Amino acid sequence: MKRLTLGDVCKKASSNIAQKDLQDKMGAYPIYGASGLIKQVDFYQQDKEYIAVVKDGAGIGRTMLLPAYSSVIGTMQYLLPKEGIPIDIKYLFYAVEHMNLAKYFSGATIPHIYFKDYQKEPINIPDIDTQRKTSRIFDKIDALITSRKEQRTKLDQIVKSRFIEMFGDPKSNPNSYPISQLSEHIEFLTSGSRGWAQYCVDNGSEWFITIKNVKGCRISIDNMQPINAPDNAEAKRTKVQEGDLLISITADLGRTGVVTKEIADHGAYINQHLTCIRLNKEILNPLYVAFFMESPAGKEQFESKNQSAVKAGLNFNSINSLRLLVPPMDEQNAFVGFVHQIDKSKLAIQKSLEKLEILKKALMQKYFG
Repeated sequence: MKRLTLGDVCKKASSNIAQKDLQDKMGAYPIYGASGLIKQVDFYQQDKEYIAVVKDGAGIGRTMLLPAYSSVIGTMQYLLPKEGIPIDIKYLFYAVEHMNLAKYFSGATIPHIYFKDYQKEPINIPDIDTQRKTSRIFDKIDALITSRKEQRTKLDQIVKSRFIEMFGDPKSNPNSYPISQLSEHIEFLTSGSRGWAQYCVDNGSEWFITIKNVKGCRISIDNMQPINAPDNAEAKRTKVQEGDLLISITADLGRTGVVTKEIADHGAYINQHLTCIRLNKEILNPLYVAFFMESPAGKEQFESKNQSAVKAGLNFNSINSLRLLVPPMDEQNAFVGFVHQIDKSKLAIQKSLEKLEILKKALMQKYFG
């Protein structure tokens, strides 16, 4: 086995294509950006399979293995195997993925990485048969990872479909459910406060909830900011309880989540970008309300009540005037029970996904470390 550098086995090539230049282009050849496929155009820059690396902006260092007869835009660059060196393109891709090129970033405003820096990365080059055998191992793991992610996405789609099956399209209200303003069912309403930064510490005993933690009717504890909250009236006002409905009122309007027992027992607080709503639980199940607000009908209301064309924002009057269908509680609870069953399946899939990702990292260290 040879121990070479990335610059020994491949070369870089640049793209001068700007995304704005693609507006009128249509064709059969894919062109990619940092987030994946942009569109099909009438030209291509590479006629063989290649590796693309995000070199500018968000996602720097991310690598993609892309097909022949395609191109990338100028925020990415091509990595192409050098002539005369027997190397499997998939093996090269997995090796580059393991290198974590993002660590070479520079630039405070718009981060960049440069081939002249990361070309020094060492790479193991076994014989071509061993390379292909290694590639097949990672192909199988990646296929399983992709399958798990697709299963997770399908379960989310099933829940949305179940909502429509049970309650109908909220816009047409085919079941003739009562419609009321959210204010009629609110027992407590507050927004978060500013100034929490001084209480954020690595060894904090409680949590600080931000917009990033609220998504898809859930509140994720992943990357939750630990804090040591003060013992004052402001902290007590912004501390959440089990069953509280959180809604984002700035930036990405209308993201919703329901506070779980785990979060409430741990102790958690919200900042000024979130509002906390405590509902009359004899009439509304908070998780049902969250899914209603995340539906197209709910999202349209948030957009229509946006207080500014420049900076997104909702006030208490906007929140109070939100309208929703109010089905019987037994129907709401039946839907929420279905959601909990789906969540159990998603948890099993997530654990399987995490094990696969750990396995992949361990094998990458073995073959490429």
